[in-house]
Amino acid sequence: MTFLLIVAAVVAVILVLATTKPNTFRIERSATIKAPPEKVFPLLNDFRQWAGWSPWEKMDPSMRRTHNGAASGTGAKYEWEGNKKVGMGRMEITRATPSSQVVIQLDFLKPFEAHNVTTFNLAGSTGTTNLTWVMEGTNNFMSKAMSVFVSMDKMIGKDFEAGLANLKALSEP
Repeated sequence: MTFLLIVAAVVAVILVLATTKPNTFRIERSATIKAPPEKVFPLLNDFRQWAGWSPWEKMDPSMRRTHNGAASGTGAKYEWEGNKKVGMGRMEITRATPSSQVVIQLDFLKPFEAHNVTTFNLAGSTGTTNLTWVMEGTNNFMSKAMSVFVSMDKMIGKDFEAGLANLKALSEP
């Protein structure tokens, strides 16, 4: 009986802590790349180029990929289905401003459903690009409960950092 009361108390504490978590999240990482935005932008604006830099592409080399819609830019679509590390989902470029910004609707379907917006902002100055990668979305109750134990910023942020490093290596002379 005491054991059940302790378990119930722990579950109650977790649930209460989850309700205190924010309703939205934002993950952001930036890097300076020694290449002009005109060289970096096509790597972001064409999903076929993502295989060369995206950290998730390397997590499951046998992942099934489908490209449809526009070849690049607004309307380009990318769907994937892979192992438990990459799951299943789709992306669509909803806005592309040449050498300046790419906005993507990102929909995860498995292992957990989530609908987020990812934005790449490029700012150039004298042969360099300041690239900022942002993902924003809503925290449902399950996300809030998970965030009691795991920092999504740290978990996803390290992947953003790896992707930015890959973009830097691909873009710089």
